[in-house]
Amino acid sequence: MKNKILFLGSLALPFSVMQANAQSASAHELEVINQLSSNATVSSMPVSQLLNAPGNEALKAFFFTPVKNKTALKGKKMAVLAADGFEEIELLGPVWYFRQLGAHVDIVAPKFNPAPARYGLSTPEMAKDHIMAIQYLNPVGWVKVDRTADQIKVEEYDAIFIPGGAWNPDNLRYDQDVLRYIKGFNQSGKLIAAICHAPVVLASADILKGRKLTGYWNIQTDLKNAGGIVSDAPVVTDGNLITSRHPIDVADFSKAVESWLTKDAGVTKR
Repeated sequence: MKNKILFLGSLALPFSVMQANAQSASAHELEVINQLSSNATVSSMPVSQLLNAPGNEALKAFFFTPVKNKTALKGKKMAVLAADGFEEIELLGPVWYFRQLGAHVDIVAPKFNPAPARYGLSTPEMAKDHIMAIQYLNPVGWVKVDRTADQIKVEEYDAIFIPGGAWNPDNLRYDQDVLRYIKGFNQSGKLIAAICHAPVVLASADILKGRKLTGYWNIQTDLKNAGGIVSDAPVVTDGNLITSRHPIDVADFSKAVESWLTKDAGVTKR
């Protein structure tokens, strides 16, 4: 029998793999997997592989342990600043968690700006109101944009966070609407959170001088050059700034954001 492909919501897995995992995966786990997966057309590295990889047991437990306090962030509004090339789990993971806690979360991207015709590129129609997800440089799907960066105001949100991905930060740090918004948000003292490659966007916004932070290993020199005090830790909180290094830090990152927003200095309650 040929290896069939079974589509479960947005998750595409070989039928044989689904059969092998069916006994160990609960309905709750499959529901969570669907919410952590973007609308994929080609899935070369499904999010389930990341969660099931050796050493990621704590990350898997974070997502598969049901959230008990569904109102911890009720009334909070959060904006995710992202563009094409964002790391899938670094956007959809925190978005899932914050929404589970009752927060309102908007996906905010730069205005659609197609490449010049002379570049000879073909842009899919959905790129006008979606942004492309990647998993370690592999394009895997698309996520719908709620608003564009030129439309939002500082007073509308309680926090912003920026996912990583090698391409996403470069797209964001070139957009003047994004940089102006980050500068204004920082002046307000509201929470700014960034993970993986995303802190380089904060460097471009010139808000890192004298700030303690972390980031993906490849950009730590850039963060130091921008005046930051960089350490290699899963999560660093300095005033209104929270930063993390890598997709494997998503759980620590998300819980630190929750703790900041609830002003809970103790253990995050789920």
